[in-house]
Amino acid sequence: MPFARRPRCTWQIRTRNLALGERTLVMGVLNVTPDSFSDGGLFFDVNTAVEHALSMLDQGADLIDVGGESTRPLSREVGSHEPISAQQEQDRVLPVIEALLRERPTSVLSIDTYHAETARAAVAAGAEIVNAVSAFAWEPALAGVCAELRCGVVLMHTRGRPSEWRSLPHLAQNEVVPLVLSGLGQSFDAAVAAGIDRNRIVLDPGYGFGKAFDNNYPLIAHQDELLAVGQPLLAGVSRKSFLGRTLAAATPGLPDYPVTTRGNATLAATTAVILAGASIIRVHDVRPAVEAASIADAILAAL
Repeated sequence: MPFARRPRCTWQIRTRNLALGERTLVMGVLNVTPDSFSDGGLFFDVNTAVEHALSMLDQGADLIDVGGESTRPLSREVGSHEPISAQQEQDRVLPVIEALLRERPTSVLSIDTYHAETARAAVAAGAEIVNAVSAFAWEPALAGVCAELRCGVVLMHTRGRPSEWRSLPHLAQNEVVPLVLSGLGQSFDAAVAAGIDRNRIVLDPGYGFGKAFDNNYPLIAHQDELLAVGQPLLAGVSRKSFLGRTLAAATPGLPDYPVTTRGNATLAATTAVILAGASIIRVHDVRPAVEAASIADAILAAL
């Protein structure tokens, strides 16, 4: 994997601009859910969620990504077989966004959603960025809403829906990068066609989203090829299942490493995606990620 020279550019979000490429920006994950794979239920209470977000900001997070619905494989609410509604999602995230901005008005917040109306409500509440987890595939109306709101947008590549991931055909190692590159290119073109300015768009390879465990490593190794679309990259490998499977492979009889024990593996993978061209990293543990990014940035500065 060659080290990648990241594009230096300005990301125009809703009310301000963020400089990308000179140093890695760190996005802290705030899951306001009962069932997220990494921390489901820990920050479901508004006060606890805000306290955690403030802690991540104090540890060096540049952005906070607020999500109200888990996208883990086969995730469903307890006692239900359907995804939550947009209104349920808003009931979770809006009080957190509003309370956090009261405490820290200068915070840069993104809303992790695929619902157009949740995006609209979250931006009205003060969010600067829509992190479109399906790049508009699951709800096409979101594209027009983002264009209208003139907010920052993250377009993430995903392959199918979470309920389908375990039954998708396996990709050969040499198929993964071309598939993601093509998909991101199509999503970018659709976003521009919908009226979203290209300087508002960041792309995300979608590690783990419809990619089998072993497919994620060639994607990291060749992530720099995704820069061919011409947009900056955000990468989220924090605590992902493919890391746990790799660690467990060295331990006979252990099928997986628990989420809470994937910290060191996360730092290794996070450093790799920065060196492979990511301008933003999405993480659960902010302080270690900030330190790892500082070292990776120093390496890139020496190129």
